[in-house]
Amino acid sequence: QVQLVESGGGLAQAGDSLKLYCAASGLTFEKYTMAWFRQAAGKESEFVAGISRAGRATEYLRSVKGRFTISRDNAESAVWLQMDGLKPEDTARYYCAADQIFTDREAVDRSLSSYDYWGQGTQVTVSS
Repeated sequence: QVQLVESGGGLAQAGDSLKLYCAASGLTFEKYTMAWFRQAAGKESEFVAGISRAGRATEYLRSVKGRFTISRDNAESAVWLQMDGLKPEDTARYYCAADQIFTDREAVDRSLSSYDYWGQGTQVTVSS
């Protein structure tokens, strides 16, 4: 049974940092592109950041590029999202997602529908 479990969310003030963590189990982790999505209240989910299977490719939402950093450790089946310079508009529930890749390509898909497995999410609330 595949499980993705997120942690690290919480309350922060504008300008603070948080580091989200996603622990994966029940899957061959290195065969998956990993990503973080977020959903704010009353809004649709959006892609935040993704990292390819071996970590050679990363993609970011334009509004977080330069502030957020995604990383992974295949030996630990884990992925992180370092969030610096937080802004109130970053307030959302953040979800870890896994996209199984059947080729050798190192690429990140931003489409929500491409992802096979999802965690339950962790809430991030940023006050001004």
